[in-house]
Amino acid sequence: MEDQKPSALSENVLQFHTVGSRDGCDVPHEWSSPEGGKKIDISNQIFCNRSLNMKNIIAVGFDMDYTLAQYKSETFESLAYDGTVRKLVYDLGYPNELLEWTFDWNYMVRGLVLDKKRGNILKMDRHKYVKVAYHGFRELSKEDKVEIYGSSLVRDSFDEPDYALIDTLFSLAEAYLFAQLVDFKDNNPEKVPKDVDYARMYKDVRAAVDLCHRDGTLKQMVAKEPNRYINEDTTIVPLIKMIRDSGRSTFLVTNSLWDYTNIVMNFLCGGRTVHGPHTCNFDWLQYFDVVITGSAKPGFFHEDSRANLFEVEPQSGMLINTDNGTPMAQVGDPSPKILLKSKDKGCRVFQGGNVGHLHSLLSIESSSQVLYVGDHIYGDILRSKKILGWRTMLVVPELEKEVELLWELRNMRKDLILMRNERDSVEDKIHHLNWSLKFEDINENNKHEMLSALKDLESKRDKVRQSHQQAQRECHQKFHKVWGQLMKTGYQSSRFAHQVERFACLYTSQVSNLRLYSPDKYYRPSEDFMSHEFHLLPL
Repeated sequence: MEDQKPSALSENVLQFHTVGSRDGCDVPHEWSSPEGGKKIDISNQIFCNRSLNMKNIIAVGFDMDYTLAQYKSETFESLAYDGTVRKLVYDLGYPNELLEWTFDWNYMVRGLVLDKKRGNILKMDRHKYVKVAYHGFRELSKEDKVEIYGSSLVRDSFDEPDYALIDTLFSLAEAYLFAQLVDFKDNNPEKVPKDVDYARMYKDVRAAVDLCHRDGTLKQMVAKEPNRYINEDTTIVPLIKMIRDSGRSTFLVTNSLWDYTNIVMNFLCGGRTVHGPHTCNFDWLQYFDVVITGSAKPGFFHEDSRANLFEVEPQSGMLINTDNGTPMAQVGDPSPKILLKSKDKGCRVFQGGNVGHLHSLLSIESSSQVLYVGDHIYGDILRSKKILGWRTMLVVPELEKEVELLWELRNMRKDLILMRNERDSVEDKIHHLNWSLKFEDINENNKHEMLSALKDLESKRDKVRQSHQQAQRECHQKFHKVWGQLMKTGYQSSRFAHQVERFACLYTSQVSNLRLYSPDKYYRPSEDFMSHEFHLLPL
């Protein structure tokens, strides 16, 4: 009998295959509907690292960019890449031929580490061992990797300032551009000044990205045609409504400023078709209690941050001085004007501040009463979890494809385990024969037979090793032609997966998956296994 997928195979369940599809079609049934409450397709499940009882949560918060708003890689990241290249050429003096370069938005993945000094791009496991490495677009040999990263007495931490972590989807374009510049410098040394090394090129790329943000190049283009750059998701509003109907507060904390936030949230919550008329209003504010723009995360998560909290007047975008959220009297006007609604009547919009202000505005007494949903492992999840103790959910869009492939390749992965076991068995027999030949008193006839057996085993070992390595390579490339599986590096969890496991209480492919579960659900993790326990489990 064929294995069943980890969700029911009935027609009623297969409809979940397109849950929350990015074109806005095939909206999933929420958990409370007659069609809800059934098994959920694995690509849309929420996975749990630490127990989380939603009954203890009184406020649910969201990041905006790449969390509520999922950008289209092929258009948005290409836009970011093109803008960065133009800044390098026109503002930082790089050769005009860079303008002819193109961007492969499928090439880079999250979880990579850039070695600024050496011009290398690395993928490592949870123990920080480099398993895949490229210099620009040239793959480094195993010997090169060992010589560069595995031959010193002191292990490298692979952290700033010598390394850069590619931990957001927005960073993929700059990582690709860095690899292109490394190749360009190596192949055209005469076109790059001698004092410009790999680290300087990375610094220039970051400066160019910052210039794009400062002059509003990217956000102006997105604001002009949001449907070209942002995936419409018609499940966002029902999700937030469900959370609010369950008696919880909702809030938005984003680094984007009010003008851009209003455009994006209008697009997501406006209730029009992708190609319909686009008119900005403030109706979407009804779905939140507090909106904080320009939050400057991760600094926002430090309560001792002295960032001022300003209230935003939505119509004009004017900032109003506040004292911990209370409007302050202006000079010459002893009675401050209350321009916005009180908390019990509607949402209040702010800019800046810190997490202490947010706790006060929402009357939160304990950090563990907050669930925050974001996409940035460092900017959203690590700081909010490690510093505050907020409960966290990480959105990993790549997970949807990854878990589907894991299921499709389940037999290949079983074969890999069997091949690895066979390789171990053959090597153990070789070690035993070598030991016997070296230390035991053996007559010539037996010695001849053992040497012959040893030769056969060594030949078998080489064949098994070659087959195993080829199968590993094929499985690796099924996930990604260069970097392989997002959450794995060889047989170990990748560094990215390790961070997800450490700091995300929950993780899932898209924020709208929350709508498929009860808002009072008790999320429980699967059992942890150590290596010695796997031998006691059936394959």
